Amino acid sequence: MEETKQQPLALRVCAELAGSFLLCFAIYAFSTWGSAVYGINIVFFALATGLAYAAVTAIFSRVSGGQLNPAITVASVLVSKTKILDGILYVIAQVIGAIAAGFAVVKLLPTSEQVAAKVWLTPAVNGFENGSVSYSLLTQYGITFSITLAIVVEIVASLIVVATAMSSLGDHDESSDRHVIAMGLAYGLATAISYPVTGAGLNPARSTGIALAAMNEGLTQNPLQQLWVFWISPVLAAAVVALVMIIAQMMTTPKVPAAADLPQTDADANADTLDDGEFFDQAASSDGDSAEKDVAEESKEAEVGNQQADSQGDADEGVERH
Repeated sequence: MEETKQQPLALRVCAELAGSFLLCFAIYAFSTWGSAVYGINIVFFALATGLAYAAVTAIFSRVSGGQLNPAITVASVLVSKTKILDGILYVIAQVIGAIAAGFAVVKLLPTSEQVAAKVWLTPAVNGFENGSVSYSLLTQYGITFSITLAIVVEIVASLIVVATAMSSLGDHDESSDRHVIAMGLAYGLATAISYPVTGAGLNPARSTGIALAAMNEGLTQNPLQQLWVFWISPVLAAAVVALVMIIAQMMTTPKVPAAADLPQTDADANADTLDDGEFFDQAASSDGDSAEKDVAEESKEAEVGNQQADSQGDADEGVERH
């Protein structure tokens, strides 16, 4: 994948803030007045949530990657797709955007003496037991969704979302059309799994925004008291996904052999190999030594020949005298 130029940090942070606002406003809207018109329908919520995430991700994915979720940002930081400072600023922006959306929706809700704000807000907040969206139905049969079930469901659903995000985002948060579609499908599936139990948190920023806006609206369960579950569960899922990715990368990265592990024959060959300059220097030196030896031998032979000639001459003179 060809690396794209990263946008300035300030622009990316603003994109996460604006994206979180639009996303959470949409979710809070169809969870409040949308549920009043269409009723609490799991198919409606799953489809609407998936479309909301896909649409907003498509808008801002080219700027910041369209993370829009602190859990995804945490996982991205842990696997080094996002820098630590960038990740911290992203999370702050995401939470601020969600809080602004929460208060905006609450202020826009039509209320009267007969219809209080809590009637609208119950399907929008995240909770379990008496804070669950299914509480009024389950109490007829003497049962509730426990905290254990809520944590397990949120972790499993968040695993789907975070794993999908990490597998479809590029090495430096680059996004693509495949990422947009994948995130829409992942959030839709995760919502279908978790909405009856917890109202489909999946996103700590989304849970925080509506919890703060609804804390004084007379709900059966104050959502702030259960908010910790909707931070711990997605972040834990993010850590699990990051750990699996790190281990998988370590197992698939080819090991570079150390110098000591190289075959001995190669080391010997490298040690015995001479460069061209050294070879010719040695060859020239050898030729020079051979030439000197030849000259010395010729001189020695000439001296021997002279000595033999002198000896023969002396012998001839002796014969003549006799």
